[in-house]
Amino acid sequence: MTTWVPASCTLPTMEKPLRVAEFDALFAERPAGSAWPDRTDRLRLEVALTGGEGVEDRVRDLVARESGCCSFFTFTVVPGPERIRLVIEVDAAHEAVLDALQERATAAGRDLP
Repeated sequence: MTTWVPASCTLPTMEKPLRVAEFDALFAERPAGSAWPDRTDRLRLEVALTGGEGVEDRVRDLVARESGCCSFFTFTVVPGPERIRLVIEVDAAHEAVLDALQERATAAGRDLP
């Protein structure tokens, strides 16, 4: 958990596991594609999520809240009719956080059909 939630995160300690669980649930419920997630660069991760009613709003809400406590993240939500691409970027000092996030996304998507 220490690499996923760095000391620079300003989210109250009691809320950190809940936020991690929100990302885990999103990754587990909405994975799209077998090449998921895609580490396009050491500081950039792309996650494809299946679309649906309310999914884009859910993703935007989650990343807005995450940006509020972990300003080192840059999130870009690219909507599509069937898929939503979530692009996550960090600075070099937080590469380990992106590594941990990729591991969580990969673990959540292992049960893809």
